[in-house]
Amino acid sequence: MKVLKMLSITLGISASLLLGACGDEEGSNNSIEGSASIEEQVNYTIVGIEPGAGLTGLSQDALEQYENLEGWILEESSTAGMLVSLKQAIDNEEPIIITGWKPHWKFSAYDLKILEDPKGVLGGAENINTLVRKDLEKDLPDVFTVLDRFYWEPEDMEQVMYNAQDEDFEDAAAKWIEDNQDKVNEWTKGVAKANGTEVELVSTPWDSERASSSVVKAVLEQIGYKVTVTPVDPAIMFQAIATGEGDATVAPWLPTTHKAFYEKYKEDIVDLGENLEGTQNGFVVPAYVDIDSIEDLEPKK
Repeated sequence: MKVLKMLSITLGISASLLLGACGDEEGSNNSIEGSASIEEQVNYTIVGIEPGAGLTGLSQDALEQYENLEGWILEESSTAGMLVSLKQAIDNEEPIIITGWKPHWKFSAYDLKILEDPKGVLGGAENINTLVRKDLEKDLPDVFTVLDRFYWEPEDMEQVMYNAQDEDFEDAAAKWIEDNQDKVNEWTKGVAKANGTEVELVSTPWDSERASSSVVKAVLEQIGYKVTVTPVDPAIMFQAIATGEGDATVAPWLPTTHKAFYEKYKEDIVDLGENLEGTQNGFVVPAYVDIDSIEDLEPKK
């Protein structure tokens, strides 16, 4: 989704969030002339994303486990709403604290930093895994082979996400594939051409997973499959693979973010391992905000 389109769709929805996350209308750094702390300027609020996201649950855990976050609230929103809030704050050089993750295009668009998490509540470096339904190897062996081979780097994912801000994800995926055909050939080597057999990928609706799902969709379509990508909440994603309603997903963040869902359904899914290594969740601030750790924050007075 293009940034401008995203902003125009979500601006009205996010207006109240912006005020809550960034303080009152006079709450910018310039207008208050440094008289308020960072905590007061953000109104002791961390701007979050969707209620069903794994990161949302981890963020709630952080508020409970860090004693210095007593009185703080997590303002649940949407990924698009969070990004609107972030842009608004940066445009006005105001402080803001968001729930964020890497890889994501916002780190290419803005100068951001992830706050240190000494307790490790939000998880350290994670991986993104490929999960498939039982019997996929028997039913669609070539699809299974491509998915088992699919692996790329965080920089690859960020490139697709970043390009998708000026076009759509299908075009961004096609461009990445064109520029990385050698890597794609490794995934599809020796795989037979299909004749329109249907494949359903299940994903989460966030840009990082839209990038990976769009690339896998395009690769499978190149070899003759008809691919549908269905975006759902994480709980539904795991359930769909476990029940066979979906064929595969390349979206789960493990071992921390989606741990609860994985533990619930692991006996009914096939885990093909990592398709990307080196992801990270955390509380994120613009680089100009003078804090470096979650423990730097003060409890609500």
